[in-house]
Amino acid sequence: MPAPSAETFARLAKLVAIPDAANRETRPVTETFTGRELATIPVGTAEDAVAAVERARAAQKEWAKVPVAERVKIFHRYHDLVLSRRDSLLDLAQAETGKSRAAALEEVLDIAMTARYYARNAVKLLQKKSVQGLFPALTKTSVNYRPKGVVGMITPWNYPMTLAVSDAIPAIIAGNAVVIKPDSQTPYCALGVAELLYEAGLPKDLFAVVPGPGSVVGTALVESTDYIMFTGSTATGRLLAEQCGRRLIGFSAELGGKNPMVVTKGANLNHVTEAALRACFSNSGQLCISIERIYVEEAVADDFVKTFGEKVSNLALSNDYTISSAMGSLISESQVQNVQAHVDDAVAKGATVVAGGTARPDLGPLFFEPTVLTGVTPDMDVFRAETFGPLVSIYPVKDVEEAIEMANDTEYGLNASVWASSDSEGEKIAERINTGTANVNEGYGPAWGSLGAPMGGMGVSGMGRRHGPEGLLKYTEPQTVAVQRILDLGGPSWLDSKYFSQALPYGVKVMKYIPGR
Repeated sequence: MPAPSAETFARLAKLVAIPDAANRETRPVTETFTGRELATIPVGTAEDAVAAVERARAAQKEWAKVPVAERVKIFHRYHDLVLSRRDSLLDLAQAETGKSRAAALEEVLDIAMTARYYARNAVKLLQKKSVQGLFPALTKTSVNYRPKGVVGMITPWNYPMTLAVSDAIPAIIAGNAVVIKPDSQTPYCALGVAELLYEAGLPKDLFAVVPGPGSVVGTALVESTDYIMFTGSTATGRLLAEQCGRRLIGFSAELGGKNPMVVTKGANLNHVTEAALRACFSNSGQLCISIERIYVEEAVADDFVKTFGEKVSNLALSNDYTISSAMGSLISESQVQNVQAHVDDAVAKGATVVAGGTARPDLGPLFFEPTVLTGVTPDMDVFRAETFGPLVSIYPVKDVEEAIEMANDTEYGLNASVWASSDSEGEKIAERINTGTANVNEGYGPAWGSLGAPMGGMGVSGMGRRHGPEGLLKYTEPQTVAVQRILDLGGPSWLDSKYFSQALPYGVKVMKYIPGR
């Protein structure tokens, strides 16, 4: 199965929110498996981004008038389109990222499930809510959820489809417009999911894609939109938070992780090691919520290392467009260099390579073997720094208490995985690990895929949440409307105000005995 055709890229290129795009400066987009040029993409400017925001602002004013029940119909259609066109989306994701087809399928399924969740739940979540007023019967108070306006999104290369549109879905359903700056390595993935949005019936200006440098287009979005959603590195997240703070606009981000797995002596090691392949090496480890640290009780540590090491050594690498459980390529030379640097530093300081540890240019320019290390110590770079690649370190611990202590010994707090002798023991351990999500008996999938629950990070792993009610309501401005009836706060006209003021404390005291007050 080949990469997408030149005609596909030409069709998608026409969807960029850049006027006169055919006459603009372009940059090449390459097939990650081979390094060959697939297409070029117009390079947007700050002016292009601002113009897209202005068009989005005009479109958003009309969109906000559309009832939520009508808005969600587009996303029910979108759900069906994504699933029916999945093969073309998978081809596009593999071509630009080099990921395996199974990892690409995670993206497509996530988009469809996210569209379905918010299409089904948004009407209830966004409806006007009555709340307790100041005085029983006399005060009617309600809360409305008004859209922010125009949301700017800056999205990464590692999951360039789902992170382009799955955050945009709730923002748009909430009544906002979205202008997105995709990563420069994966612009056509964003355009691919945008094309189906437009086909589902969404006006184009409500989801505008402006490719270009982050320092140019991304900065322009921060300076012109009403809210920023970002997924990427902690360093960039800090910078964007500062920029948003100066403008006093909202900001939400999922950032880096150094995610731990805890394995107790009562766990089924064959099951754990099989699942750990997914937890550590899905998307070639280029996943914020993948596992990079494994803490195993000493009683079973040797068996775990042996079993897991053998399975990792036998994990195939894939450079084709067919579905399999194999691991794909890394996306760039800088990613390969970073993984190699962490391995080389650890080995030079005494660590042992249990499996992998080597680049594989014989398969393609950016392949690197899934790698397992033992004997990692605090003086090694890999001990604390996020690798964001197919590299995991195993640490024997004397007991569960030490495992929890070491799992929490980090500034990150994104995801965790726990394996124990029982579900209840695993859940108790998970609740003590300082991460935004924790999975018992799996690596990351159950928590991520539980779309009714919030997903995000503690510490330097992010702020705000995606998914669940929070993932929708963060794109709104809650407005309280209180209607005072019959009697205003000055008291009845026939009663001197000083007597009314003296009576108020007694009234407040009486309300203590009214249910719900």
